Amino acid sequence: MALGAFFVWYSIGAATPQERQKLWEHISGANHFWVGLSLVLGLASHLLRGYRWKFLLEPMHYRPSFTNRVMAVLIGYVANLGVPRSGEFLRAATLTTYEKIPFEKSLGTIISERIADLCMLLLVVGISLLIQADDLITWFKVNEVNPFLSIGILLILTILGLFFIKLLRKSQNKFLVKIREFAVGILEGMKSIVKMKRKKEFIFYTVLIWVLYVLMFYVVIFAIPSTSELPFGAVMVAFVVGSFAITLTNGGLGVYPVALGAILLLFGIDKQSGEAFGWIVWGSQTLLNLVAGGLSFILLPIYNRMK
Repeated sequence: MALGAFFVWYSIGAATPQERQKLWEHISGANHFWVGLSLVLGLASHLLRGYRWKFLLEPMHYRPSFTNRVMAVLIGYVANLGVPRSGEFLRAATLTTYEKIPFEKSLGTIISERIADLCMLLLVVGISLLIQADDLITWFKVNEVNPFLSIGILLILTILGLFFIKLLRKSQNKFLVKIREFAVGILEGMKSIVKMKRKKEFIFYTVLIWVLYVLMFYVVIFAIPSTSELPFGAVMVAFVVGSFAITLTNGGLGVYPVALGAILLLFGIDKQSGEAFGWIVWGSQTLLNLVAGGLSFILLPIYNRMK
C-alpha cells in the first residue's frame, strides 16, 4: 500500500501544474460511453469466471449455486486490493462456509484456474511479441522485467511442492499428518482440471474471459481523443505491461498508470494522455470491484438465509 501511495505521489508530484491540469482534463473529459462499455465487459468477465468454476468442481461432485460462485469471485477481488493473493483464500473459504465444500479442495481448483490463466497470459505475451516484439522487449529491458524467469520460478515451486507432498506421505507425526491431509485435498482439487468431462467448455470460457479482458482494456482508448488512433498492436503491448505492473502493488495502485504512461510514450502518446488512460482503466475497474465485491459481502449471507 505504501509503495502504491508513493507511486501516486511521484506521478502527480513530479508533474508541473500545467501537466497536472492536462492530466485532469483528459480524465474528466473522457467519453463516458466507452468507460461504461469497459465496465460492462469487465463485469461480464467476472460472471463468466464464476460460471467457469463449476467445470472444476463437478469432477469432485460439488455443485454450488452460480450466485454463490460469482459472489465468492467478487469478494476475492476486493480482498486482493487489501492483501494481495488473500482473495483466493477468502474465495475458497466462502464456498466452505455456504456450500460445505472442503476448503483445501476448493483452493486446489482455484490454483488450477490460476495455472490456466497463466497459460492465457503467456499466449497474450506471445501474440504481443509477434505484433510488436521490439517495443515490448525494450520495455522489459528498461524495467528489468523477465516474465520467463517468473514463470520458471513458479514451475520450480510447483515441483518442490509436489515433492514435499510425497515426503509427507511417509510421516506419522500428528502435525505433519494434518498438513498431509490438507495438501492432499489441495492436490485433489488441482487434479479436477485433468478429470473434467467438459474440457472443451472450460477452454472456451477461459479464452472468452481473456478476450473480454483485452476488449475491456481496448475500448478505453476511444474515451480519450489522443489515444483513439492507437493501433491494436500497441494496445496489446500496453495490456501485457499492465498485466505485469498490476502485480507490483495492491491491485496495481499507483504503478499501473505510470507503467502505461511509460510504454505508450513509445507509440507517440504524451505522458499525460498515457497516464490518464491508465488511471481511467485502473480507476473504473477498481471501482467496479469495490462496489460489486462490497455488495457481495452484504448480499451473500442474506441470499443464503433465503435459500
